[in-house]
Amino acid sequence: MASLNSDIAFTPAVKIEQEKRGSRANYQKMSEKRDWSDTVTDALEIFIAERNSFYLATATKDGQPYIQHRGGPKGFLKVIDEKTLGFADYAGNRQYISIGNAAENDKAYIFLMDYTNQRRIKLWGKIRVVEDDPQLLEKLVDPGTKGRAERAFLFEITTWDVNCPQHIPQMFTLETVELATSKLTRRIQELETEVARLTANSA
Repeated sequence: MASLNSDIAFTPAVKIEQEKRGSRANYQKMSEKRDWSDTVTDALEIFIAERNSFYLATATKDGQPYIQHRGGPKGFLKVIDEKTLGFADYAGNRQYISIGNAAENDKAYIFLMDYTNQRRIKLWGKIRVVEDDPQLLEKLVDPGTKGRAERAFLFEITTWDVNCPQHIPQMFTLETVELATSKLTRRIQELETEVARLTANSA
């Protein structure tokens, strides 16, 4: 049987466990009917452009995992082409764990969360650290971003999938809350001004 993109997650060991626990046939049918994508679609590009953070997983040569949170302005994770994502690496705490892991194991994983709309996307791929490429950094650095960009990370997509929304807590950013409550705040201020005026007149 030809390999499927989803085999990156559904390894032989995973398939054995799915078979033992009764879910293998269902996942096999799902994968054959609609295998996971291995390129950036329009929908994925739009989703990435709205994200202001993501989680990056790397591992050592012997498989010790490490997960790091990355944050920035919306869209700081850039689509370079249909197979490649990129982001600038800024001066930080100088631990260099992700860089060290990438030097000996290029397998990596990006986890994108949209808490507001309760959606998540998982991307498997390979990561590469690019030093001394000013032109690439210029493409990845957003104007007004604080900090000094030192290098670039490029993520080559192997495959990606949209995970089910079950159990994702719905959370909103301060920006979203302020936007939603701004009209209420203005109305409260207007009413407070009117109450003060009426109170002064009655006095």
